Amino acid sequence: MISTNKYDPAENKDLIFHGKKSAGPGETGLNDYSRIFTVFLWMLFAGNLLYLIFNYNDLPSWTNGIFRINGFTILIWLTVSFFSAVVSTYSGNYLKGFAYHQRFNWLSLGFTCSVMLLVASEHILLLILSWWSMGLFMSRLIGVNLKWGEARQASNYTQRFFSAGSVFLSLGILLLAFQSEIFTLSELAKEVGSMPGYIVLLSGLCIITAAVIQSAIYPFHRWLLSAMTAPTPASALMHAGFVNGSGILLALFVSLIFASNTLNILFIIGGLTAIIAQFTKLIQVNVKQKLACSTIAQMGFMLMQCGLGFFNAAVAHLILHGFYKAYLFLSAGEEVRYSQPSDQPKIRIKPLQTLVVLLYSVAGAILFALITGKGTKLDSGIFLTLIVAITVGQATYNIVKERSLSNIQKIVAPPVIFACGIGMYGLMYNGVSHIMSDMPLVNAATPLSGIQVAFGIIFLVGFFMMKLGAYLKISWLYVKLLNASQAYKKSVLMYKSRTL
Repeated sequence: MISTNKYDPAENKDLIFHGKKSAGPGETGLNDYSRIFTVFLWMLFAGNLLYLIFNYNDLPSWTNGIFRINGFTILIWLTVSFFSAVVSTYSGNYLKGFAYHQRFNWLSLGFTCSVMLLVASEHILLLILSWWSMGLFMSRLIGVNLKWGEARQASNYTQRFFSAGSVFLSLGILLLAFQSEIFTLSELAKEVGSMPGYIVLLSGLCIITAAVIQSAIYPFHRWLLSAMTAPTPASALMHAGFVNGSGILLALFVSLIFASNTLNILFIIGGLTAIIAQFTKLIQVNVKQKLACSTIAQMGFMLMQCGLGFFNAAVAHLILHGFYKAYLFLSAGEEVRYSQPSDQPKIRIKPLQTLVVLLYSVAGAILFALITGKGTKLDSGIFLTLIVAITVGQATYNIVKERSLSNIQKIVAPPVIFACGIGMYGLMYNGVSHIMSDMPLVNAATPLSGIQVAFGIIFLVGFFMMKLGAYLKISWLYVKLLNASQAYKKSVLMYKSRTL
């Protein structure tokens, strides 16, 4: 059986779902609270959306030394308020009868406010406080069911990671602040280039470490794999909002990343994570574990974009990933079904189909280059275009091998789908770039390097290994991947069905 870790009343007497029991004495008031939360979040989203629409060409750039409001602030507020509103609406029915529904609502609201405070922080102490708060609220959401032993273990385990990330972030920022005696982000960004190189490097490494911990990048990935005790709405919020926080953080410190010459570090660790996580996803049998590995791979790719100098592309990616992953988690219940193992039919792609895959890959890459301007010069933009070509090629492969489609459908469907998909991405990319235009160095392509070329070759090899299933024939690699994708042991069936 494919599990989504949805709560089962038979396993926990404190969990009662809609339809199992009529509303209790306090449940009507609880539903009222839930509706208030939901309405507030939707109003917050609507306000941000209207403001962004009417001020798109004249976005603010205001600061008072404590807070900072600019286009990037409004963009992230819009995104996080939307995801929170969707999750709140979904949880209104999904968690009906759950003993800790009200606790879930308050924690979700606290997390939402923490993210909004993070992106609006100008003073470094406010930024540090909001980062700590994000981790605290998310760990509590993971362990929202206080009577479930595994949930408490997962909450404590993830909190250790989040605390470590907060310590690194605090060290990185305070190093710069005490060196320069400046305590605002805008002024630090201006002065970072004149500070001693070793201070800048240490600070950059600390902030990168904080980012990779929160995004569950290898070797800090296990906390995300261990967070399956969170109810599905909390998982959606975590994968759509929390893990993406590293992209926000790196965009805020883009001047430091360039000054510390750590772009290649981001590119390498992001690339390795993207490759490893994609392979580990293929060997999972639990739908939530598959989604977790997918998120890790996507976060790796987001770091790669930062390492290429395209922080605006990373922000566009985290927004689109949030939409995609929130949908997958909230619809994960549809994947629950009984099934019996069976041999998968061997599908061999024909030479003509191979040619179709190659042609559409090149066409997709050209369309992407025309819309975004990436890949038209001999710089790091070529790598982004290569990734698009691989993605289009993989999608085309899935279409041409689909037996339910006719040959005409296999020829017509790919260009329509890719034109719409790449076109929508291009609009998103250009819109985000415009909104972030007042931020320095967020769209600064770097010269094409040997590291980028090497990773391009590795990605191509990895693509063919996945399609041919070659990794399944290498026993030691399979075992390594399986072991690397295991959750913390105490967060999985440690207490079984006992109520503590």
